[in-house]
Amino acid sequence: MKIVAGNSNRALSESIAAYLNLPLTKSVVRRFADMEVFVEIQENVRGEDVFVIQSTSFPANDHLMELLIMIDALKRASARRITAVLPYFGYARQDRKPQARTPISAKLVANLITTAGADRVLTLDLHAGQIQGFFDIPTDNLFGAPALAQDIKERYQGKSVKVISPDVGGVVRARALAKRIDADLAIVDKRRERAGESEVMNIIGDVEGRSCILVDDIVDSGGTLCNAAEALLKNGATEVSAYITHGVLSGGAVARITSSQLKELVITDSIQATEAVRVSHNIRTLSVAPLIGEAMRRTTEERSVSSLFD
Repeated sequence: MKIVAGNSNRALSESIAAYLNLPLTKSVVRRFADMEVFVEIQENVRGEDVFVIQSTSFPANDHLMELLIMIDALKRASARRITAVLPYFGYARQDRKPQARTPISAKLVANLITTAGADRVLTLDLHAGQIQGFFDIPTDNLFGAPALAQDIKERYQGKSVKVISPDVGGVVRARALAKRIDADLAIVDKRRERAGESEVMNIIGDVEGRSCILVDDIVDSGGTLCNAAEALLKNGATEVSAYITHGVLSGGAVARITSSQLKELVITDSIQATEAVRVSHNIRTLSVAPLIGEAMRRTTEERSVSSLFD
């Protein structure tokens, strides 16, 4: 078993390697003067079970090209099996045609990864479960809920907790977490006028006197969470926190969340935290390295991965 790390999230790759008690395979991923990506695997990987760890986060296109070229380099080095480990799968929000003459980019990216030579894909909390079907190779979609649920149980013990879905589309995800922590569920009904903006319209469910926890897979601009927190507090919630798997946090999202009424935003390290995230007083990071590392161990040992979530 070999672990190759890209440049997108070196810290997470090192944490996974430490969990598995394995060194990262020596490799070079750098740029030529015209920004072409160059990859060199500096160890023998012939006949090995190789895992390439690379989130396709900002800058998404650069990191995607790194991943594809690393897979190609390993394939040409005669690796026995190549597993693309994507803690965060970029382009996942483009999983359908919302209007005429628009692409399904998630399918295109799945085709690229398969064509490059990956034999398996291991990812975390896909934005839409059907993206697994976009791949023509075995795909394991891990769930961050167990790690999030454990943290909630430790920090909210004795409090009256209510899990909140920030929109109707996230109800299944929020219900699954609510079931894990034995809590009730409420829904924020919002109307989005244009991309990146949202307006909260109504709260479906009673949140009076409750500690509310917003649950979602991705936080990007942060507008939805901030608006939802304000609406929940107006409806009687005592405090509002958010547990989100992927902290994209683009543009002025960190500043928006820092100045919002959110008590705390908890994200995982599926995307490498920026300096602004690290110094923010109300953003905290949980590590998914043990979860991904254990899934990788079970994959190479041909054991069940789904039993991690039973």
